[in-house]
Amino acid sequence: MDELHEGVHSLVGHTPLVALRYIQPELPARLYAKLEGQNPTGSVKDRIVLRMLERARREGALAPGQKLIEASTGNTGLAVAMFGRRFGHPVEICVPESVYPEIGRLLTAHGATIRWVPRQAGIKSALAVAASVARDEGAFFLDQFGNPENVRTHYESTAAEILEALPRVDAFIAGIGTGGTITGVGRRLKEANPHCKIVGVEPRLGVHVQGLMSLDDGFIPPLLDESLLDAKLLVGNRHAVDHARRVLAMEGLFVGISSGAVMHAALRVASRLGAGNMVLMFADGGAKYLSTELWDAPAPDAAYDPDDPLDDVLWW
Repeated sequence: MDELHEGVHSLVGHTPLVALRYIQPELPARLYAKLEGQNPTGSVKDRIVLRMLERARREGALAPGQKLIEASTGNTGLAVAMFGRRFGHPVEICVPESVYPEIGRLLTAHGATIRWVPRQAGIKSALAVAASVARDEGAFFLDQFGNPENVRTHYESTAAEILEALPRVDAFIAGIGTGGTITGVGRRLKEANPHCKIVGVEPRLGVHVQGLMSLDDGFIPPLLDESLLDAKLLVGNRHAVDHARRVLAMEGLFVGISSGAVMHAALRVASRLGAGNMVLMFADGGAKYLSTELWDAPAPDAAYDPDDPLDDVLWW
């Protein structure tokens, strides 16, 4: 039966968990994708931003009409822009110049002010600029990389939804960005099944994969609990793009580049894991990357080499 929703905030979460039947059907493992692109602004970040804002307003840390400031390469900034406007707050987002073109257009469409940070400086400098604006102008800094509400949100909502749909999870594969998703979800899945393998995905050093961070770049997200990780897989941009296109061609799911990286990593891990239920975090959709040439090339065929030497699997 259809459900009546009272506002855009009620559309956050409760995203589908869908079986991936066609991309590698001969694998003994069963692969399921959590489709976070179906949140209102198209990414998993809607979950944490809504919770951060609601808690800050409820506790009086965020005053009515107070300016919001955040550092983001895209998805979090879009969520802040959309929900901030809904709650009556002006929004400024500090954005590295290396982001895809749609990000700036979407932020502007949602009414946000953009403060561009040189591409060489990246997210670390964007965070420093956002913190400085908060101090100097009295803006409220959400701080997605340090706000514990990030981890709590994924522990209490994202992981709970996964377990409700799939009571036994043997492996969880997610990108390492802020560290909030893999820490919050991973912690709860390990409580439900101590043998569940938690696998983090990050780009190789010096490689830009939208939405992911390389820990070797020298910035360890404060929220990331590395003790939860059973493995870490380093993925290059080519594999991330190829597998995003492969997911679209073979499963009909239009996912973002970080989801392609997660898909590639999951196939690599599945070849070693054997039978079991694997959940993949597809953090966003592919529409934000349409102005690039990522979708112009023919989709890769089904052939896949699980031992591709271009990747490194680091098992603890």
